[in-house]
Amino acid sequence: MTGPTSRPPRRSTLLRVTTVVAAAVPLCTAGWLGWQALDGSGPAGASASSNGTAQAGAQAATQSPATPGAPLTPPVQAAPPADGTPTGAPTATPAAPPSGTPTDPASVPAGGADLAGRTIVLDPGHNPGNVAHPTEINRQVDIGNARKECDTTGTETNAGYTEADYTLDVSRRARALLTARGAKVVLVQDGDRPWGPCIDERARAGADAHADVALSVHGDGGPASGSGFHVIMPAKVVAGKADNSAIVEPSHRLGLLLRERFQAATGEPYADYTAKDGLDVRSDLGGLNLSAVPKVFIECGNMRNSADARRMTDPQWRQQAAQGIADALTAFLTTR
Repeated sequence: MTGPTSRPPRRSTLLRVTTVVAAAVPLCTAGWLGWQALDGSGPAGASASSNGTAQAGAQAATQSPATPGAPLTPPVQAAPPADGTPTGAPTATPAAPPSGTPTDPASVPAGGADLAGRTIVLDPGHNPGNVAHPTEINRQVDIGNARKECDTTGTETNAGYTEADYTLDVSRRARALLTARGAKVVLVQDGDRPWGPCIDERARAGADAHADVALSVHGDGGPASGSGFHVIMPAKVVAGKADNSAIVEPSHRLGLLLRERFQAATGEPYADYTAKDGLDVRSDLGGLNLSAVPKVFIECGNMRNSADARRMTDPQWRQQAAQGIADALTAFLTTR
């Protein structure tokens, strides 16, 4: 049909528009109130800022139409990471350290060992001041099955690096490692004495400190052609004032652990000029004859050999030597 009578009345169109708008207003109002309640910025919370309201409106415009009757859920926007990484960027997972990467031994105990409540005596062989006190150190003392000099000056490298300086340095390094693992560590001498002490006093140090174990650190003065390290363990001595029967077996167990851990830490071979397979058993050392706690000696190398001397004068190698000693003592105290 054509002509004026075919046009729908204007009143009808306006009525429909008005009806739609009127129906939409309550829905929008309800949606806004639900949004604010969930967002915490409406009547249930603090008033929304104009920026937040504008952002909410923009986000709502991009959402799919809500299903009638479904609860209103505002879009969740993650806060940007503190390091400034853009939101949505892949999160990097820190790579594990390569196998064999060294760690700080003071902060990571060997095998997670806790040595709290344990006492260890370290006996740095000789004393840098012995050379100036010949009368005192040459005095004879009783070691049970014989009499020997109170102490000696020790050996040195061809360049003049003394055994006494070496043993004190390594003992201090081992003390730091063991203390970090919780142990109480007592040094028989810490460079705080003008000479000595005598070998019988060194032997008593373990009992005096109520120690669980003791270890004497040395460097050897063997033939220049010989090299390597060895561990000295006590022979059973029951004579005069000496009776070390109770400590022989545990001392031998410590000796085996020390041989294993020292070589693992330093790469040093067993001595090729003395002992056998890096182990020696002796009955002529007062420090072992008179000890009341498990104790061994370690000759960390031959200071008269040029290759051993290079290692023993290297601070990094001395740290490795201390590591081997600390690991052996830790294993002895934490395993049976």
